[in-house]
Amino acid sequence: MKVTFMGTGTSVGVPAIGCHCGTCTSTDARNRRLRSSVLLRHGEARILIDASFDLRQQALREKLDTLDAVLLTHGHADHVFGLDDVRMYNYHQRRPVPIYASARTASQVKRTFWYVFQESTDASSRPSLALTTVQGPFDLHGLVVRPFPVIHGEAIITGYRIGSFAYITDGKSIPAESFALLEGLDLLVINTLRRAPHPTHFTLEETLAAIRAIAPRRALLTHMSHDLEHASLAAELPPAIQPAYDGLTVEVDAGEPATGGLSGRPQ
Repeated sequence: MKVTFMGTGTSVGVPAIGCHCGTCTSTDARNRRLRSSVLLRHGEARILIDASFDLRQQALREKLDTLDAVLLTHGHADHVFGLDDVRMYNYHQRRPVPIYASARTASQVKRTFWYVFQESTDASSRPSLALTTVQGPFDLHGLVVRPFPVIHGEAIITGYRIGSFAYITDGKSIPAESFALLEGLDLLVINTLRRAPHPTHFTLEETLAAIRAIAPRRALLTHMSHDLEHASLAAELPPAIQPAYDGLTVEVDAGEPATGGLSGRPQ
């Protein structure tokens, strides 16, 4: 399975509007961060984790001409507002795009995109989303997707494990029950907002502590603010822990084959 970083920035992106710090004015392309999302390529399947504000720009950059599913971590704007851009995939593929989320996130999506789910005779274009709630492992295009809880401030959001790969964004802590689901990882992708304390996101120090506890073979950092300059951060970290950057593609073992009996729970 190939994992492509569609974006690695925080909710305001990097450069941030009105900021002239060293990172925001850097000529290093790795410091230009769209809002966080990854694309999974497995065989012919194309699966997004989150649909950011910047989905259109990201999809054009990566030539993402088809889309088979979206896994949502939570309902905040920088992770779901790109769902409106799914319209073009509906148009070309002539079918709804499956969206997988926790019950809480699904409810938030229905409120945010009320016009998608409201019965209407309005002829204006709107995305067609097949929203499915998930409570446990499910089969998705030959992959076993295992959602697990992550703490984001006072909210419980969703991380995903697929084979030896796991994705965590916007985490502030990881519940004890989730650690058991994160053993034996080849690649962990995990958020690190900045160095200074933050009430709802991991700091760099907290991220490194979580990585030590999970002990993956390698880890890539995402959801980074302009507080973290790519080259200097990469230099201070060990080779097995590095900052990701927009457009980076890595390969990871998709792991266990999907078997019968796994399914998302429709809502």
